[in-house]
Amino acid sequence: MDLYEALYTTRAMRRVKPDPIPLDVQQRIMDAAVRAPSGGNQQGWRFLLVDDQATKEKLAPLYKDAVGKLWETFYAGQLAEAEARPNDPDSISFLKVQKSANWLGDHFAEVPLFLFPFTQFDPTGSSIYPAVWSAMLAARAEGIGSCITVILSFFYPNEVNEILGVPTEEGWAMQGCISLGYPTGTWGVATRRPAHEVTYRNQWATDVGFETTEPLWPPRT
Repeated sequence: MDLYEALYTTRAMRRVKPDPIPLDVQQRIMDAAVRAPSGGNQQGWRFLLVDDQATKEKLAPLYKDAVGKLWETFYAGQLAEAEARPNDPDSISFLKVQKSANWLGDHFAEVPLFLFPFTQFDPTGSSIYPAVWSAMLAARAEGIGSCITVILSFFYPNEVNEILGVPTEEGWAMQGCISLGYPTGTWGVATRRPAHEVTYRNQWATDVGFETTEPLWPPRT
């Protein structure tokens, strides 16, 4: 797969099939993940793959409740505005995301595989998220959709750590939860604000010197 195709089309894919992911595919994903940059090459990370049905069913109600809390707290204002103006383009986009997130909350235990990344005595995430992103890109190359979320880390870290048997006394901390599965939908380039609107040069709020009105991939001929 072309690198830019992977970069442009690896978006959140929450709706996935229950089909299991073969071990050799999982192996390739994780081997790619551990090649990511690591501060000082310390590799202070651990990765926990969860495909046990009983374990997923223990985690599922926590995740579903966390999704509900998300709409009641962080996104409460945005959700209220979207529901008040459902035909507004921004509202349509937001409500689609909400529907997709709720689907994962309702079907958590049906997702074939989850990846939980952990760091030891490093709350910054600077040496774990490159590895997580590499795993997600490798999954994309295998035709597997992924979605990263931190809501379990935020709302139910202790409960999840207990279910997963994490030795928190050794300093290990959960840094997210990535769902993995063969998607039911199609790949596509995510709609985003243009780069020139969110990028400055040398000083804050200065012109970056270029303008990108359309995605640069796939290349236009």
